[in-house]
Amino acid sequence: MTRLAIVVEGPTEREFVQHPLADYLLPKGVYLTPISLGGNVTVPRLASEMAKLLRNFDCVSSLVDFYGFHGKANTTPNELENLILETVTSSTTTSQGGTRVIPYVQCYEFEGLLFSQVDAFSGTMLASESNIRQLRQIRSHFQTPEAINDGYETAPSKRIKQIIPHYNKIAHGRLLAESMGLDTIRTECPRFNEWLVRLESLGDNLAQHR
Repeated sequence: MTRLAIVVEGPTEREFVQHPLADYLLPKGVYLTPISLGGNVTVPRLASEMAKLLRNFDCVSSLVDFYGFHGKANTTPNELENLILETVTSSTTTSQGGTRVIPYVQCYEFEGLLFSQVDAFSGTMLASESNIRQLRQIRSHFQTPEAINDGYETAPSKRIKQIIPHYNKIAHGRLLAESMGLDTIRTECPRFNEWLVRLESLGDNLAQHR
């Protein structure tokens, strides 16, 4: 069993990691533990936490939003991930540090994943047919749910809240993800799928290096 710590931005991501994601990866030999960073995500702060966790876990990853990442300037999510990896590996002498660290920055926001199957809002949140049509229309304008982000008022979570005011990201985010299923999400979201593929392989890959 591979012990994997995932540094999360806040309670929404923590709920997602604790339940659908952990349940999905446990049969594959990967045991997840979410570690809350508590917002104010920066490369130094995130890298420092990940480096500390390498002392007690086999591997470490992250689940933080690109949307609210502090100090990102003109970098891309991939560039941020590379910078996080470089910062972690340069600050630790732990063996195989590079293969044990898998930074992941969600593009653009966790709620983007919830547009993978908007019909789930009907059963989970009792959203109206009109609500579903509006969510479906938003989804139709983007190649993938991960591309949904036009600014402060049009980030995925803001779009959902505008249409369904009683949406609570902590309570409903996890339930919606569970309702649509990770297989659906990874089919619709290629970047998320690439991360999940890497996490799935940790059990076998780590065993080969021992």
